[in-house]
Amino acid sequence: MADCIFCKIAQGEIPSNKVYEDDTVLAFRDLDPQAPEHVLIIPKKHIRSVLDFGTEDGALAA
Repeated sequence: MADCIFCKIAQGEIPSNKVYEDDTVLAFRDLDPQAPEHVLIIPKKHIRSVLDFGTEDGALAA
C-alpha cells in the first residue's frame, strides 16, 4: 500500500533499527520509545486490520 508507513519500513524505503527479520515479519526499535525496550513487530504483508486476516495469516496472531 503506497501510503502505509509500515509497508514502507518493511520494504526498506524508510530506514529502521532492525531487531529481527524473516520472510513474514519485521521487528524494529520504536523511534519514540515508551519503555527501555520498545520494539514494534509488523507483518511484511499489508494487513489493514485483524478483520482482514486470511487463513494463511493465522500464524501472525499466534
